[in-house]
Order: sequence, then C-alpha cells, then structure tokens
Amino acid sequence: MKTAEPCYYHLDVEVCPERVGQVGRILAAHLRLWDLEHLVGPVCHGAEALLRAIDEHASDKNAVVEMWWNGQHIITAIGENDTGPHLDQELGSCLARIAAESDGWGCCATGTGAKVIWFSRRARSCEGVPLIPSPPPPTLREGRRAPRPLPPFADTRSRGSDVLTNA
Repeated sequence: MKTAEPCYYHLDVEVCPERVGQVGRILAAHLRLWDLEHLVGPVCHGAEALLRAIDEHASDKNAVVEMWWNGQHIITAIGENDTGPHLDQELGSCLARIAAESDGWGCCATGTGAKVIWFSRRARSCEGVPLIPSPPPPTLREGRRAPRPLPPFADTRSRGSDVLTNA
C-alpha cells in the first residue's frame, strides 16, 4: 500500500490588505513544494477570503494560518483573536463561498474566546498525489536462497553406506 508523507506549515500574520496577497503566495509556494499544485486555487481563494474578512471586520488584526497535509486531505485553518461577536454575522458570504469550494469546513472557539475557521480539500488519486511507494514484497526468487555447501564429514552421498556401518 502506498502512503504519502505528512506536511505541516504555520504562519503568524498581522492582517492588512497587502499581506493578504502575500499570504496567498506563501501558501501556494508550500502547496507546490508538497506537489499539490492542483489544490493551489481552492486553498488560496479560501484563505484569502477569510483573511480579507478579518481585515475588514475584526478589531484585532493578528491571525494564525496553518496547513496540514495528511496524505488524503489538505486542511487549512485561520485563527483570529477578535473576541467580538460581530465577526460571525459578517462572515456569512465568505463561509458560503468556502463551503462551495471545499469538501468540509467548520468553526470552533478557543479558550480565550477567539475563533478558528478551517476547511479541507480532498486530493483524489487521479490528481497527482505525491505518493511514496512502499518496498515490494519479496518474490519467490528473492525468498529462496541457494543451499549452503555441506561440510565434508556430513556428506553421506559420496561414501554410500560405509558411513552407517563404521559408526
């Protein structure tokens, strides 16, 4: 069975309009490094949409961006530190777009009252997933070894039955 190498990326960012595009390019570079270029569009569009919403509506502009590749899914999470309740109502259209472009998404609260919004995209096997092949199982030719030569005193074929009568 083939398995993929897991990957992780973490970025702390102070959100401003200039940084939104930069973060998108950074995420795209990591996805290309992980041989996941086919996921650049949906992942970067979703992350940039969330960062723009944080820039427009949050009072605290600090955010955390994380990406995980587990071999089947790329999971992107954006954590913001704004504890105000108004951000949830402003994210409606952004979350609708993310739900349409992703395979799954969700939102959870942290212990400090901040929020983490995540979304995932599944990589299908036909999309060029970087797989690391496992070593093949041994074949019959590799499993059998040539017999070792027997020591001279144990070779009874050359002496015939004399060995048994002398013993």
